[in-house]
Amino acid sequence: MRLPAWTASLTWKAAAFITVMCCALAALLGILVHVSVTNQTVREARERALSRLDEATTAFEAGGRLGPGAGVDPPGLPESLRALAVDGQRGTMVGSGHDARPTMWAAGPAAGGTALAVQIDYGQGARTIDGLDNAILGSSVLAIGATLLVGAFAVTRVTRRLHTTARVARKISAGDLDARVNDPRTKETGATGAAGDTARHQDEVAAVAGALDSMASSLQARILTEQRFTADVAHELRTPLTGLHAAAELLPPGRPTELVRDRVAALRTLTEDLLEISRLDARSERVDLDATWLAPVAERVVRASATDTEVVVVRDVCVVTDRRRLERVLGNLVANAHRHGGAPVTLTVNGPVITVRDHGEGYPDYLVEHGPQRFRTEGGARGHGLGLTIALGQAEALGARLRFTNAPDGGAVATLTLPYDEPVTWPG
Repeated sequence: MRLPAWTASLTWKAAAFITVMCCALAALLGILVHVSVTNQTVREARERALSRLDEATTAFEAGGRLGPGAGVDPPGLPESLRALAVDGQRGTMVGSGHDARPTMWAAGPAAGGTALAVQIDYGQGARTIDGLDNAILGSSVLAIGATLLVGAFAVTRVTRRLHTTARVARKISAGDLDARVNDPRTKETGATGAAGDTARHQDEVAAVAGALDSMASSLQARILTEQRFTADVAHELRTPLTGLHAAAELLPPGRPTELVRDRVAALRTLTEDLLEISRLDARSERVDLDATWLAPVAERVVRASATDTEVVVVRDVCVVTDRRRLERVLGNLVANAHRHGGAPVTLTVNGPVITVRDHGEGYPDYLVEHGPQRFRTEGGARGHGLGLTIALGQAEALGARLRFTNAPDGGAVATLTLPYDEPVTWPG
């Protein structure tokens, strides 16, 4: 049997631990107090019973009146205590009298193989022990309840801070590098004491929150430096590449000229990709939304790519999106499928879900698990690894979801899911 999901929380575990420990401690203390008070009560009753037995023995030997509660072989005397007295020994026992009330018996030997016994009312002692047990039980329940409430409150404060730290960590992993925990316990109080300025003591949660904030700040600084470097390099390369492109156009026809022009075009494409990535990283792109039917967009992308790509329209829908960015995403996916995959390549439109599939070796494991990484390719593939990175960035700008998987029977599958609200159909 699997426990409910809420039992995995730290609050529940702490509450269960506190409850078990309180119950164990209350039981131990209750047993100790019960045994101690019971022994004391029984000892006092035994002393009174033996003292009364001494008086009755003296009166019996003098032939006088034994007094109330004393007699020879009285009714109700426990048989084991009577046998002990007949054997010539004295003893006491808690039992019940002829009226079934709690009684402390004391017995000793008498003449003729009989037993002289006295009985003392033990009801008060029994009621004292019962009242003590009830008081221990009630106070234990109250103590456990109060401890559980205080413990749950304290643990909840800690878990709330842990949840805040985890939420900020998820925001950072989602790309929000400005997110911070800002736990007040990680900052100095500025209080001045006898020894001068002191810092507030940190607990473990504050230490984790402070480490997360420091890591986020360091990561943000490095990423911003990388973004500025990428943008600066791309901007600086545009001017000389423009001149190089113009110079290449002036070269005489021939194979060397074609090679130069091809490399210049590749450099220009790389520069434009770097500029686009820098804009996406800076989140400075503005989305121009408009109603767009997906099937015509898919066909236009395939025509522009000049590739042998099959377009399959299962269900065409009209979505509100940026058509230019959508074409950029699909164009990069189709180009990547032909460059790194294998024929045939299929672009399928099924409602707001568009898939691009090839029949090659599939995506690398790192790409399926972590997504595309710029300037990383495997297996000697040509390219700089920016096409899928740009596709992913443009998809995020559209509010769409782009996933990369491998088909069970081979081949890479890129699935783009666009935001879409199904139209409401009224009956009749």
